[in-house]
Amino acid sequence: MSNPQPKLTVRRAEERGHANHGWLNSWHTFSFADYYDPKHMGFRSLRVINDDQIAAGRGFPTHPHRDMEIFSYLLAGQLAHQDSMGNSRVLNPGEIQLMRAGTGVQHSEFNPSPTVPAHLLQIWITPATRGLAPAYTEWAPAAERQNDPKTLVISEDGRDGSATIAQDASIYLLKLDLGVQTDHELALGRGLWLHIATGAIEVNGVSLSAGDAISLEEAGKIEIISKADGTQAILFDLQ
Repeated sequence: MSNPQPKLTVRRAEERGHANHGWLNSWHTFSFADYYDPKHMGFRSLRVINDDQIAAGRGFPTHPHRDMEIFSYLLAGQLAHQDSMGNSRVLNPGEIQLMRAGTGVQHSEFNPSPTVPAHLLQIWITPATRGLAPAYTEWAPAAERQNDPKTLVISEDGRDGSATIAQDASIYLLKLDLGVQTDHELALGRGLWLHIATGAIEVNGVSLSAGDAISLEEAGKIEIISKADGTQAILFDLQ
């Protein structure tokens, strides 16, 4: 007798909050800015997933953050980052930057291209401890692992070459071409959120496309099959 599949909760792309400011077209998975939904304030320590498209030559002016672990994953274009810790960097597709706001930091994010829009995911995670010293790091896949279907990119302990975060969270990047399959086993007491960034997948028989997400809060295994070339997704395994 086979084990029953764990129950998945689906959040469709069109159900998210949306704000189009002209220079910024943003979809909010969880309540953010003028979008408020008491049923979607976050998921465990995961507080924000913003799917942002920034017009050429535009961006976010310098602004403050504190007591939040913030990372950006670039899907297309470029993103120029500057912060009050002295970091100045242009992010390219497939790269992640992680900023610990801690006791307070200021930063700006800008699309440096005069012609090409930038597309990114900006993600906020609540730290386990407040008042930490601010920090900045970057992550890019090793050359021999650029095409791996599932890669640990951020973790609490920095294992497997991942960047570190001040929270019991393991965050994976999925990069799957058509027909490629991977899986994830969720342990008892933990929660899973899977956000589809590009392409399309099937999770335990549920079809999902870009902007869709599923969550899971019971132990079990999910099987993920890509239904399109160039599918990318972010998987969060959270305390």
